[in-house]
Amino acid sequence: MNKYIKYLAITLVSITLVFVLSGCELFSFWGKNMVKELKGLNVTLQTYDADGQPIDTIKGKSGNISRDTKFDISNEKGETTKQSSVLNITIGGKQITHVGSTLIMYEKGLTDVMNELPKQVSIENNDRSTPFINKIVNNFHNYFDGKSKVILIRSQLGKPVATFAGNSVSYWSTDVPNSTGLIIDGKYLFIYRCDFTMYDTKLIE
Repeated sequence: MNKYIKYLAITLVSITLVFVLSGCELFSFWGKNMVKELKGLNVTLQTYDADGQPIDTIKGKSGNISRDTKFDISNEKGETTKQSSVLNITIGGKQITHVGSTLIMYEKGLTDVMNELPKQVSIENNDRSTPFINKIVNNFHNYFDGKSKVILIRSQLGKPVATFAGNSVSYWSTDVPNSTGLIIDGKYLFIYRCDFTMYDTKLIE
């Protein structure tokens, strides 16, 4: 019984420490969302066809992107049963509606380095590790300080469209289906209907 209580206490302390120390990246993401909602971000928005070819590029201040809730599907109780995949985008107060094709929006200060890095990755790693511990450590870094990562982004047919890299990278869910939000060295990246892979930088060096 004493061993069980001791194990439970250690577990609770560990979980508490994770939540206490996780403030950095968590609040960074929350802060970016607040700024995005209140005044928007200085962004570049790009869409791509299935072959990874650019359709359009839009740059502007006060950029914001969210789910267009008018297209949500609700039941007879008024509860949302399916969230809309339609994007409601504003750039400088002007509206863009988008759905379907691959889209990325990234904050000024981030650079697409696709032409500077290989578009394909071949990795062989024989280091031994403990998967359970790995998950805890990786989740901790995602919430607390981020990790050095390279992000390869592809179209829905697997064609390369963009590559980003940073020393402190964390990733989060958004309210838009088929999308992911990332914080890369303090800057925001939104990806929608993309295939993407994130690698620890040390894994591909």
